[in-house]
Amino acid sequence: MSRVISTLRTRLFGISRRETTFARRGFPPCGEAQRRHLERIGENFVRGYQAALTWDVTPVLVDALESVESEFRGFAYEGAAMARALLDALTPWRRDRMECFLAGAGDAHVYMIHVGVGFALARLKKRVEPTMRELHPLYRWLVVDGYGFHEGFFRWRESFEQQRVPDRITGYARRVFDQGLGRALWFVGGADARSITERIGAFSRERRADLWSGIGLASAYAGGMERADLEALRAAAGDRLPQLLQGAAFAAKARQRAGNLTPHTELACRIFANRSAEEAAGLTDEALAALPSNGSGESYETWRQRVAASLIDEKTSVANKNGDLRLTNKC
Repeated sequence: MSRVISTLRTRLFGISRRETTFARRGFPPCGEAQRRHLERIGENFVRGYQAALTWDVTPVLVDALESVESEFRGFAYEGAAMARALLDALTPWRRDRMECFLAGAGDAHVYMIHVGVGFALARLKKRVEPTMRELHPLYRWLVVDGYGFHEGFFRWRESFEQQRVPDRITGYARRVFDQGLGRALWFVGGADARSITERIGAFSRERRADLWSGIGLASAYAGGMERADLEALRAAAGDRLPQLLQGAAFAAKARQRAGNLTPHTELACRIFANRSAEEAAGLTDEALAALPSNGSGESYETWRQRVAASLIDEKTSVANKNGDLRLTNKC
């Protein structure tokens, strides 16, 4: 790709690294260590996004993404996916960038890639259904998760203080949107158990389970909490512990598939579910057995509930201090 086109793309669609900082977003203050860690995640997301705007040639782009430190590499792939999906949507003469990406190195980061597509749709304020129909029947729901994260991160006051959900997100997608919103809350809440719990408590009861699912995902994938804080978060989840566990297991699977499991993923799985990250990831695979493959929300929800149920057993109960574990979507 010519330097002229690359420069034009960056000027038109580029995102400054400053856009993901706490200062720029106006997030509430948090611990210095947590802020630095979370901002580093944003920095690597933008790094991947900018790389995909700069290079259309997939091998060159992959080399740039693979140069990112293993712990943060998934976020770079997520950013690259957002850029590729954005370009596919805006250039009708070429719409195969995402397809090529997923067919190659992107496959190892398939979870993050689909989330990145959701970022692009949110940025363009487009409906999710047309794009979802072209994607994997199960992973396509992560596009809605990405949409929710984008809104929670870039429009956090509307999402958390006013609790708005875009009109274009309807039906079961609203629940997966809240899973993504929960992941965004990990950043808005500065990976602080008290702040996160208070903000979730301000939502209606029917939305809390999916928010806790997102918190489980973020805590195990993004990290930022020490052992005592994770233990406090586990206790605060109360009867939403199954959803917290399910989210952590999804995070473990995403990192296992990409070959970038981290100590904080292992710690979260041990504290939440009394299992290793590898064990938690394995349970998400087992839950796929005979799963409906029609791409409906029922398929994705069945997967989530199976994973949650498989993690709530006597092994988890021994580690539970509250003694009140219920797999339910009611309050």
